[in-house]
Amino acid sequence: MSDSFFTPHHVCSFDLETTGPNPRTARIVTSSCLDIDLPESSSADAEPRIVTHNWLADPGCAIPAEATAVHGISTEQAQREGRPHAEVVKESVAHLYAAWEEGRTLIVYNAPFDLTILQHWEPTFEVRGLVLDPYVVDRALDKFRKGKRTLGIVCEHYQVSLDNAHNSDADAWGAAQLAKRLADVYPQLRTTPVDELMALQTNWHRERQQSFQEYLKRMGQDPRTVETEWPLLGPLVQH
Repeated sequence: MSDSFFTPHHVCSFDLETTGPNPRTARIVTSSCLDIDLPESSSADAEPRIVTHNWLADPGCAIPAEATAVHGISTEQAQREGRPHAEVVKESVAHLYAAWEEGRTLIVYNAPFDLTILQHWEPTFEVRGLVLDPYVVDRALDKFRKGKRTLGIVCEHYQVSLDNAHNSDADAWGAAQLAKRLADVYPQLRTTPVDELMALQTNWHRERQQSFQEYLKRMGQDPRTVETEWPLLGPLVQH
């Protein structure tokens, strides 16, 4: 990375829908990468140029009913229409690398989930450029706001439209729009060098997670279930 800066006008927004909530065991069901370009001199209502890349994977296992209820993809549909899981992983990783090579910022909402899944199935995967995580940014810069911080709720708070939530390309588009909105609300996101912005997000996430660990301790609950690394989770510590 260099001393360049984040611009929401040249991004790749990434989202996965999966077989489950554990990034160390979940398999990919759908993967979406949206390459989004908007000239910085454009008017506010200018239409962005969007190139959408979608993958439907056959995860090689049954998709739990709970997961199907979230994203709408059944085991039968994935088996019938999906690509081999390993190919979807490989092509998704290759696209992220290409996006970084083009100087795009990778937008991922709750990056440790999606990126750790990629690394679990492709252990050589690494972060090669700027990641902007609206989940981390919002929690850090509006830390005292009450309520949940799901993508849908945060989009609603910032008046960002999110249609067809839990569809990976819709969620990727919502995250990209949210990142742009956050850059308008918090202009320091545009003026902080990318290396510093990565470090800030790492620290923000760690501090927030550590605070939650302390809360769990006070409640008599196990804090070890809360992990602090960003944008990739570290090795699982056995207790």
